[in-house]
Amino acid sequence: MDSVKKKEIILPLIPLRELVSLPAAIIPILVGRDKSINALKDSKDKYNGFIFLSMQTNQVTEAPITHEICKTGVIARIEKSAEQNNGSYRVIIHGLERGKIQEFMKEDDCFLVKIQPLKEVIEKGRNYFDLSRNLVTIFEEYITLKRVKLHGIIAKLESNQVSEITDIIISMINIPLNLKQSLLEELNVYTRGVKVYNILKKELFKLKANREEPRKDKEDIQSNEIDEYRKKIEAANLPEYVKKRTDEELERLEMMPPYSAESTVSRYYLDWLLVIPWEKVKEENKDIKLAAEILDEDHYGLWKVKERILDYLAVRQLVKKPEGEIICFVGPPGVGKSSLSKSIARALNRAFVRVSLGGVRDEAEIRGHRRTYIGSYPGQIIKGLKKAKYKNPVFLLDEIDKLNSDFRGDPASALLEALDPEQNAEFVDHYLDLEIDLSQVFFITTANFADPIPPALMDRMEVIEISGYTEREKLKIAREFLIKKQAKKNGLRLHNFEISDDLILDIINDYTREAGVRNLERQIAVILRKIARKFVEKGDISEDRETFVLNKTHLQEFLGIPKFNKLKMLNEGEIGVSIGLAWTASGGDILVIESRFLKGKGDLILTGRLGEIMKESSSTAFSYSKIQLSELDFDTNEIEKYNIHIHIPEGAVPKEGPSAGVTLAVSIISLLTGIPVRANYAMTGEITLRGKILPVGGIKEKIIAAHRYGLKNILIPSDNEKDFKEDIPDDIKETMQVHLVDNMDELLDIVLEKPIKIKNVNSKVIRPFLNTKLQ
Repeated sequence: MDSVKKKEIILPLIPLRELVSLPAAIIPILVGRDKSINALKDSKDKYNGFIFLSMQTNQVTEAPITHEICKTGVIARIEKSAEQNNGSYRVIIHGLERGKIQEFMKEDDCFLVKIQPLKEVIEKGRNYFDLSRNLVTIFEEYITLKRVKLHGIIAKLESNQVSEITDIIISMINIPLNLKQSLLEELNVYTRGVKVYNILKKELFKLKANREEPRKDKEDIQSNEIDEYRKKIEAANLPEYVKKRTDEELERLEMMPPYSAESTVSRYYLDWLLVIPWEKVKEENKDIKLAAEILDEDHYGLWKVKERILDYLAVRQLVKKPEGEIICFVGPPGVGKSSLSKSIARALNRAFVRVSLGGVRDEAEIRGHRRTYIGSYPGQIIKGLKKAKYKNPVFLLDEIDKLNSDFRGDPASALLEALDPEQNAEFVDHYLDLEIDLSQVFFITTANFADPIPPALMDRMEVIEISGYTEREKLKIAREFLIKKQAKKNGLRLHNFEISDDLILDIINDYTREAGVRNLERQIAVILRKIARKFVEKGDISEDRETFVLNKTHLQEFLGIPKFNKLKMLNEGEIGVSIGLAWTASGGDILVIESRFLKGKGDLILTGRLGEIMKESSSTAFSYSKIQLSELDFDTNEIEKYNIHIHIPEGAVPKEGPSAGVTLAVSIISLLTGIPVRANYAMTGEITLRGKILPVGGIKEKIIAAHRYGLKNILIPSDNEKDFKEDIPDDIKETMQVHLVDNMDELLDIVLEKPIKIKNVNSKVIRPFLNTKLQ
């Protein structure tokens, strides 16, 4: 716990009645008072499950005030909490470290306190080894006389230091509360150990004197709990191998004292075994027409995905025991990957579970912690099944491309078993240590990029690419979905306001620049909130209020000045300036590439935060340009006296990939020959040293970006013709001219304002252009 290391920390406080919590002890408590419930919720929501526990001095009062709460207590972590039928919470608490209240920060709805973690005192010259051994020996005798069977507790004590040994023993022996509190407040480890040893000696004397005294009350509590677990196990309809494990665990629990740390761990494990849907299956919808209606109702477009789901439903009706599906949606943010997954669950009539994998580094987050660790729990897969309550949910693993790995393991490798149809029928979570069948789970993963996903994991998934939307598609989505959704959310009826298609297109082009519609929905929400406010300020709050007609003036009043403008720099061709098309995590975009001469030694200078692949593309383009001009009898010797500086604006944005190769080559050749590049021409393609143009990805996103910027002429590799024909909407095809090119000769003939003269009788020297354009 990082916060424990600070000088002072702030945490919510739960006052304890009839109980003293100690470090290293795991105890169950029942939280029922309003302030305590609020503190519990604050701990989970705002403080990562950390909380401060301190005994109240007046054990009777329901509402203790500040001076009725002991200053010294324990900084603890909430391991598990479950709400009971009466509104109270059963909570498992793990004590971590002593602390002292410095100040009460809040007392109204719950206690919030500033705490000073307390440092224990370890005196030099003391024989801690003998004290540890004596404590363990006398405690072993104590539990023997108490007739308590604690499996492994002695071995566990022997492996700890004196401080932990004393605290564990204090938590397990029955002594007055004020004595336990005084031992909690004792910071001298040796002194506390000696006190605990003397207390155990007295307790042993009493036990030997009253050996036959009954302990019926505790035994009755334990017996009732065991009976309750037996009833739950019988009613749970567990597989035979799971029932065998629960019976074994129940037998172990029966031999433990009811409030020991080990019994708490055992109860927690039994609770998990009983709550998992081992055999419970939810009947799914098999009506293809109904499923299609639901998918269309929730999302516009996305035909490939919808067709795939309907195909899946058809196969389910023909195959008796179909396997679970594993699909990966890859696309930019805001295009509906996560919401589409939820819609699929609704169409199939299945439970839906979502787990975000962004930033997950620990393998145990996927496969669970082994039960040998204190505070261990199952992984996200098992937690998801518990939440779903059925063994066949639609299970969304969001942001799978953002998984990380470190010394705690590789979560992507842990997912291999869960996402492999050949193995996931026998998936084993480390905490449960039992096989569970995941073969009926419909797994859906999402990613912005496919590249970061490990190949072995990618091989187990069917990848479906979801591209960005065109402005016409965004208009349709806004009209059919977003406006209706936000109107309802902001208390408006559709007849209360009027927004024209032209104004929606203005919002799309001037206030958002994205592949999806997330920001578009935000801007619509802002407008409708402003309209709602105008109605309220007028006092017109009836449903039949006058229609508000939105115009361009209102648009600037509500949203401010436009955030994005159309490209202005391409009204005429420029030397050394070319436009490329890029594919980013947020969809397509354009790259303006600038080249200029500087005095130097023939080096290539690159700026604009370029990645390694793009730097290599720049070098390839530079080499190709020199080779090409040499073959055309241009005198390139003068180049060696100058550096060529290539810059791609927006230097704060990282840029990567090989698809800017042709754009870089055009910029350099234009600079070397002094021939301007035609205005409003954009291009994409990977270049080779021989001038061949290779196919690239993201053609749809790139052409949509060109359309968004108003570019009319696009050059793409010939091998990408199929992408253009299949993926680009007809309304975009009609507005632009797309040129298919195989090599740089074809491309240069189109984009340069005049042709490069070939095989001049008198070789052309590049010097005149250098002299006139040198900066």
